[in-house]
Amino acid sequence: MEGIQEPVSRSMTTVLRRAVLDHHVSERRRSYPALLHVGVPGGPEEVAADPDDSLDHALRADIVAALLRRTRRPGFVPLLWLTRPGPLELQDVDVQWLASARAASAEAGVRLTLVVVTRHAWTDPRSGVGREWKRLRQR
Repeated sequence: MEGIQEPVSRSMTTVLRRAVLDHHVSERRRSYPALLHVGVPGGPEEVAADPDDSLDHALRADIVAALLRRTRRPGFVPLLWLTRPGPLELQDVDVQWLASARAASAEAGVRLTLVVVTRHAWTDPRSGVGREWKRLRQR
């Protein structure tokens, strides 16, 4: 099986909760473009946007490959997370970025960890594993 599997490790849960919390705090608009983040939530990261939804698969894959190169360090594989508005159910934008991320990570020879993050939850679009919070607060 691909993606994050149950049981999710404590360290992974902490990192992904941080991604949701950062998104919850930083994005207050109802409508905004999806953003692809590559790196570590709460740490160094690179961000890419497709504000008018005009990128095709090849351009998205090139963007992911470039962001992977910029964030890769010896012994470290960056996390990819897509922040977007709306419900947590799988959407077209999730599938588009996932397909491009698969291609770029395969080409780079790195393991892919990609999650979709909304203001109250995260989910892995490949495995369906995720977490949701009613009230998200800084600890």
